[in-house]
Amino acid sequence: MTIDEKIIDVLEKNIDFACSVPCNMLAGILKKIKDSNIEHIPVTREEEGVGICAGAYLGGKKPVLIMQNSGFGNLINALLSLTRLYKIPLLLLMSHRGDVGEKIVAQFPMGCAVPELLKALKIEYISIKKMDDIYKIDELARGAFNKNEVKAILLSRELWDEEN
Repeated sequence: MTIDEKIIDVLEKNIDFACSVPCNMLAGILKKIKDSNIEHIPVTREEEGVGICAGAYLGGKKPVLIMQNSGFGNLINALLSLTRLYKIPLLLLMSHRGDVGEKIVAQFPMGCAVPELLKALKIEYISIKKMDDIYKIDELARGAFNKNEVKAILLSRELWDEEN
């Protein structure tokens, strides 16, 4: 089973709805999601995804927003003024651009800032760097929906390097 298949397999245990913003690092996951039981809506902006995921939750779904961490700055207001204020759970699945192995210099500022932003916003997160840690997504997702909170997952490039 590939890393992308494992991630979808774990997500399917807790998630039935996804919005996604394009990301080269997550392209395999976005391809695999089409063959899963997760309803998927591509979006053009991160905060649009937050709004659609919130509506999906209110309609009985369990959502995930799939995106690059470089877009995290775009959705902070929506996270705080919508999901946190109204206790709407949401799982954020983010590629961790600007981390180990990054070749694009412009990715480094947000790559360094996102973990600190998540801490400052009191959003629990995990960083997945090894295939053996993918199972941790399950526990974090359950926590998001049991506690009605936003939780985040950072997927490191190292994860896919392990597969290659």
